[in-house]
Amino acid sequence: MSEFWLTLYVLAWPVIVAGVLYVLGKAFIQEILEARREGRPLI
Repeated sequence: MSEFWLTLYVLAWPVIVAGVLYVLGKAFIQEILEARREGRPLI
């Protein structure tokens, strides 16, 4: 593996992980707010 591809991989995976965590966190917060509006427990 060339140094370029290794560097690209090392720099890219945290961005991908951060994107996934952002999407999951945003969906979770939306679920919490929707449950509060409807007056039902989250669990």
